[in-house]
Amino acid sequence: MSHRNARLTVHGRRLLVERVCAGRPVAHVAAEMGISRATAHKWVRRWRAEGESGLHDRSSRPRTTPHRTPAMVEAHVCQLRQARKLGPARIGPVLGMPASTVHRILVRHGLNRLAHLDRPTGEVIRRYERDRPGELVHVDVKKLGRIPDGGGHKVLGRQAGRARRSSMGFDYVHSAVDDHSRLAYSEIHPDEKADTCAGFLRRAAAFFATCGIEHIERVLTDNAWPYRKSFAWRQALADLGAAGKLTRIYRPQTNGKVERFNRTLLDEWAYLRPYTSNTERAEALPDFLHTYNHHRCHTALGGHPPINRVNNAAGQYN
Repeated sequence: MSHRNARLTVHGRRLLVERVCAGRPVAHVAAEMGISRATAHKWVRRWRAEGESGLHDRSSRPRTTPHRTPAMVEAHVCQLRQARKLGPARIGPVLGMPASTVHRILVRHGLNRLAHLDRPTGEVIRRYERDRPGELVHVDVKKLGRIPDGGGHKVLGRQAGRARRSSMGFDYVHSAVDDHSRLAYSEIHPDEKADTCAGFLRRAAAFFATCGIEHIERVLTDNAWPYRKSFAWRQALADLGAAGKLTRIYRPQTNGKVERFNRTLLDEWAYLRPYTSNTERAEALPDFLHTYNHHRCHTALGGHPPINRVNNAAGQYN
């Protein structure tokens, strides 16, 4: 869904239309799906008038914006940013503009972070993003210590928790993140062997397909043995029609999107609260993934969840 407050995804709207077309009352279907009758009638009406394309969101941008800063002034702001590396507080007085307006202009043109600019030329070089979902998927494994029944050090204290945890072993969280949309999928396994990695990739591809990413073109991984040498991994790539790609050695930044997802995974799932057992933590993973993909605001996506990008791309290429 591209609008932040929309109750239904494109898939949900298809279900709505299918149930209404099957002869069920619109009011009953609307109540089941948690929307108003007016909203249900709207999507049915658009589907009848426009077909599949009518189920995709329309832009809410106004046709005209009379008070927007003129393009010539915006170009001047960008020129000062790229040539002299000035910030909003210094560009504002030069052009007689509020610093907040200058900041919005820089954000609109992707120039708000100096760290993303090439110092000599002022060109944006740090941010990269594939053009469509499925063009590149990042894959990585995060190793986590298992939690003993009754809790680990976050429940019992560091000394007692460490003594109980010493013989518990580790969980291996396998994750895949789509480069364009940031849609993510994770599974917990007892190892990171070749067969485990290959099976995870197949299931990740099936998950992406249910969300609208029907084909994965390339898969980016680190240089771990299962990704470099194993027949099972190469066969999984071949079955999916995808090409394998390895990161530069000792450069985890190359696989940055899944590395950043791993940090979010720790902050908002693994270390979110003191779990009293390993099972409790594992059972919380699906809820985290649903929230991340469908509801959590992503700063790199303009404050929208990853499923937005998938739905928007589906509407663009249909």
